[in-house]
Amino acid sequence: MKREIILDTETTGLDRKTDRIVEIGCVEVIDLKVAGNTWHKYINPTHPVSREAFQIHGLSNEFLKTKPSFRRIANQFLKFIEGATLVAHNASFDVGMINAELERLELPCLQNEIVDSLALAREKRPGARHTLDALCRHYKIDLSRRDKHGALLDSELLAEVYIELRGGRQFGMTLDLFAQTEETKQQPVRQRPVPLASRVTDEDRALHDAFVQTLGKDATWLEYKPQKLENAA
Repeated sequence: MKREIILDTETTGLDRKTDRIVEIGCVEVIDLKVAGNTWHKYINPTHPVSREAFQIHGLSNEFLKTKPSFRRIANQFLKFIEGATLVAHNASFDVGMINAELERLELPCLQNEIVDSLALAREKRPGARHTLDALCRHYKIDLSRRDKHGALLDSELLAEVYIELRGGRQFGMTLDLFAQTEETKQQPVRQRPVPLASRVTDEDRALHDAFVQTLGKDATWLEYKPQKLENAA
């Protein structure tokens, strides 16, 4: 069983030295299937949200000031992702922001295996656009809920994209078809209610029997029409 956590963060800005995380969303994927288990928190950054960041995610200072600090949710987050491979789009940013928060608390940085879905998308679709929106459109994933960026929603969308990038849906379909084929193989062979009329004429049979007699007494064909051939001899 391979457990992966698709995650996304929203922040007050882009500078990991000064900016903080305001939201984390995680979606659990097991063996390339969404497991239905999520983890999501809004976080009080104790640092003002930049105007540019607010335009992206819409999380205001007023809204965030009542939320728990990263210190209060850190252990919950680390427990949820423990032992899993982490998948993020442009992972160096999200993981870098999380590690910066952990360092402020004097906690170890993440030791999880990291997969960057952006790098994977560039490998799978060179020359194409690789934003989450573009990938969702390419794979026909519903974007109607995405008015603004949100860590949990973006993680849910990324989980679907990631499964597509890994070939998960196609792989599942292949297994279903294989199973159906095996089931079909086990079904009894259907017999015609009325056998088809033979196309072999009496003349054909006589010519064949004459040919078999030239093969000698050990000919295999003697096992199929022994009585007739013996009589003919």
